[in-house]
Amino acid sequence: MKKILIGLVRIYQKIISPALPPSCRYYPTCSSYMITALKKHGAILGLIMGVSRIIRCNPFIRGGVDPVPDNFTLRRNPHPERYEDPIIAEAFHKHK
Repeated sequence: MKKILIGLVRIYQKIISPALPPSCRYYPTCSSYMITALKKHGAILGLIMGVSRIIRCNPFIRGGVDPVPDNFTLRRNPHPERYEDPIIAEAFHKHK
């Protein structure tokens, strides 16, 4: 199930997303977040986290750095600076 969901997101990334204007307010993008959440938390919890992130990505939110947290949550990651990925850490410091 997890592989099927990741495959669907990858199809979106390769076919649908390039045809649309860039609009994600977060880093990593919502589709990348979904894939990471699926890998980290499994099909059900990862899908719930990904959908929650997509709902948060709207014109009324400032956005910014929001990596997938290690623990399941529907809220934005409160401490992106603690994330181990150097690209995310660098992006966080640029947004400060």
